[in-house]
Amino acid sequence: PLKVMISGAPASGKGTQCRMIVEKYGLVHISTGDLLRAEVSSGTDIGKKAKEYMDNGMLVPDQVVTDMVVSRLSQPDVRERGWLLDGYPRSYAQAQSLESMKIRPDIFILLEVPDDNLIDRCVGRRLDPVTGKIYHVKNFPPENEEISARLTTRSDDTFEKVKSRLETYKQNSEAVIPTYSDLLNQIDGNRPVEVIFHEIESMLQKICTNASEKKLAKANGKPPDTTASKKEWRGIPTRLNNIPHSREIRKYFYDDVIQATKRAIEDKKTRLQIDINIPELNPEMDVYRIGTLMELVRDLSLTFADDGKRVKVCVQGSMGQGAFAGIPLQLAGTRKILEFMDWGDYGAMGAFINIGAVGASEVDKEDDMFVLIAPQNAVGNCIIDDMRAMTDAAGDRPVILVNPRLKDMPASSGVMQVSAPYMFHLIIA
Repeated sequence: PLKVMISGAPASGKGTQCRMIVEKYGLVHISTGDLLRAEVSSGTDIGKKAKEYMDNGMLVPDQVVTDMVVSRLSQPDVRERGWLLDGYPRSYAQAQSLESMKIRPDIFILLEVPDDNLIDRCVGRRLDPVTGKIYHVKNFPPENEEISARLTTRSDDTFEKVKSRLETYKQNSEAVIPTYSDLLNQIDGNRPVEVIFHEIESMLQKICTNASEKKLAKANGKPPDTTASKKEWRGIPTRLNNIPHSREIRKYFYDDVIQATKRAIEDKKTRLQIDINIPELNPEMDVYRIGTLMELVRDLSLTFADDGKRVKVCVQGSMGQGAFAGIPLQLAGTRKILEFMDWGDYGAMGAFINIGAVGASEVDKEDDMFVLIAPQNAVGNCIIDDMRAMTDAAGDRPVILVNPRLKDMPASSGVMQVSAPYMFHLIIA
């Protein structure tokens, strides 16, 4: 069964997404607030300990909260249906306690909403004491004057208190996230509820599908699918002079690229350059096929998307002015090819993979990594400044250059002028 952790600031919409996840996947929703109230009212040993602290106006210690959560996770319904941990762990100590007991989620979802929007959501929130329904003075006003007259405001929904709660949340979040950095999926929570849930659903569905495939393979007695080890040598494929190559031969080289790149990313490398030179990708031969490069980029991007990473695939746009406007000839039409390519049946395109251009403005907060397709200079126009600005904006997120050609190349307008053997290099900066 699925194991999910979700985190989000007050008014980020986390509660709504939790409800939709539970309805769709039948997970047991575990909130520490609900657990505390249940344990105290039931008079359990953990509840009695927690009540002592609460009665004295003290925070319940991490270990007591962790014991309570672990106890709930051990219940039969949770083991059978899976779990959704809502807003827990909240501290580094709590996260490490779970790690020590080998309790890990399949995915850690982080809803992100700008502070100004969160403050507006909270300060404008109103409660109907009769029905319990939540309204908002601007976004979701009451249906009539009678309801409007009886609405109340929560005591902690003032500007100062909301700011304080946000600061506390940020401190907690920054302490916890490093523990789950390999499982982290940041989601833009400043969109319609259905759009956000569709993205979450795509992620969870992929996890379910992968788990089912592994289970089926195990039942059929097949060995698990493991990646090639660093010491494994597969030999060199024969009949390499077939042009264009078969998909099987091309995949041989793609696998080398993918495995080397994955190992580099796992080793925390963030600036990578891939150079692959086979006849179809040699710009000085008349067999050059941009589709082969697109195929490689697709396989590389889908590999990381399968791990829950959001990949921005970037193609440089038009450069130059007037008669000198254009893009390098080899990249002409590339974006359209990417848009029409088959990206699989699991909704990867749009949810995990997006197409962009080269430049700092293309770096979005939710992007986990960037793949730049054959960035190239043309006469009088240099792409390097845009690349430098983009890598600066990306910070410590991986940026992968695939077959860069940073010398003058012919342009699609036909005005700009033109300024091997089988090999593959992965260069780490």
